[in-house]
Amino acid sequence: MNLSNFIKRLRDIMRNDAGINGDAQRLEQIAWMLFLKVYDTKEQDWAMSEDNYQSIIPKECSWGSWAADDRSGNAMTGEPLLNFVNNTLFPTLKGLNVNPNTSIKKSIVKTTFEDANNYMKDGVLLRQVINIIDELDLSDYEESHAFGEIYEALLRELQSAGSSGEFYTPRAVTDFMAKMIKPQIGERMADFACGTGGFITSWLNELAPLVITTLDQKEYDNSIFGIEKKQFPYILCITNMLLHGLDMPNIYHDNSLLKNVLDYTENDQFDVILMNPPYGGSEKADVKNHFPADLASSETADLFMSVIMYRLKKNGRAAVILPDGFLFGTDNAKVNIKKKLLSEFNLHTIIRMPKSVFSPYASITTNILFFDRTKQTEETWFYRLDMPEGYKNFSKTKPMKLEHFDPVLKWWGSREEINIDGFDKAKKYTVKQLAEEFGYNIDLCGYPHKEEEILDPMDLIQRYEEQRASLNAEIDYVLEEITAIIKGSAR
Repeated sequence: MNLSNFIKRLRDIMRNDAGINGDAQRLEQIAWMLFLKVYDTKEQDWAMSEDNYQSIIPKECSWGSWAADDRSGNAMTGEPLLNFVNNTLFPTLKGLNVNPNTSIKKSIVKTTFEDANNYMKDGVLLRQVINIIDELDLSDYEESHAFGEIYEALLRELQSAGSSGEFYTPRAVTDFMAKMIKPQIGERMADFACGTGGFITSWLNELAPLVITTLDQKEYDNSIFGIEKKQFPYILCITNMLLHGLDMPNIYHDNSLLKNVLDYTENDQFDVILMNPPYGGSEKADVKNHFPADLASSETADLFMSVIMYRLKKNGRAAVILPDGFLFGTDNAKVNIKKKLLSEFNLHTIIRMPKSVFSPYASITTNILFFDRTKQTEETWFYRLDMPEGYKNFSKTKPMKLEHFDPVLKWWGSREEINIDGFDKAKKYTVKQLAEEFGYNIDLCGYPHKEEEILDPMDLIQRYEEQRASLNAEIDYVLEEITAIIKGSAR
């Protein structure tokens, strides 16, 4: 099959369907069909390698029974196809009998379809889309490998698909973070808001060259753990893992913030955590009850930072992306989270990333925090990664590349302080300075003011809202203390 225009062919057909409203729905529609095609290929492998393999999918709902077209003219199309998909396929897969003893590779079918939707309303166009997907020969190694790259291109489209961009971290960023974390055979990594599986994929790619023995392969297969709250990215992630050869992907459709962090034990901890927590959003008030009062924040990114700290093993390593709001925030919860981070972990490096890394989804400046659980922080290095020469902004046509991190790689080993035109580009601060001089406002080695002025208006408003929320929380905290003092004096 010619894969070069695979996505374009699907897009051109689906644009004519009245049920598809925008890129986000188009991608969701493609997602569940691709999952079934990939899963069908994996089941053919399992049937050959396992004695008496039994599929969890009833025969009439298997891809080969209803989707594959043998060109005899008998394949379902039009209204019969729509009726089958809407009234048989989806209800059957959503209602599969799954229990705690069901293996992951079977239970993922039900989990994948729990909240999935068929948006297409034209059965003839649906048949055309299915036929293109069925042309994929994923049993052929070369075609399967090539399709892996096509699938990555499909995931990249998320960045420009409205709010779906929140589920995708540019591959250059995930690859850089995985490279710097240096995976080892026998370690387990986790991403508690894994989206489409970008960090997991980068981890696996970095770990793969170290696989030599059969035992290494087993450790490699069991080295990942992911949780994703939203259905759409969960489907994409599961499909991604199956394409990467993981038959039993430990990826769960769940919300990482719904368990009391104090209940976590060593068995719930991981050697490595790689994450880009959702930011800019907030959770329901009762979610904060799962966190100690001093760490209970209304901001999602703050809550995830607490989860990360409670679930990182002793001597473990982490690399986490956080927005500027976390660095400059001085409200009670943020300060306490940063105090815990600096006193119980070794926050050794913060990389300030240029704006537009996540463009067009968001252009607020983000940062990568590298820390480990080996000792308390003594000093933290800040390094500002500037826009590469010839770039004013990153965009869909000029995305960030791994090579753009070369200045960081060159600096990482030497750790020299750098000042350019009166602005610190790289500088080391002691934990005492961060606490006493800056009051845990660690917005240091940032971009010159002229860079900040180019923010998109909505992103600028969001930044001001973050600053206002932080100041309001700080004022409330001070007022509470004053009120308590006054009441105490009045007794």
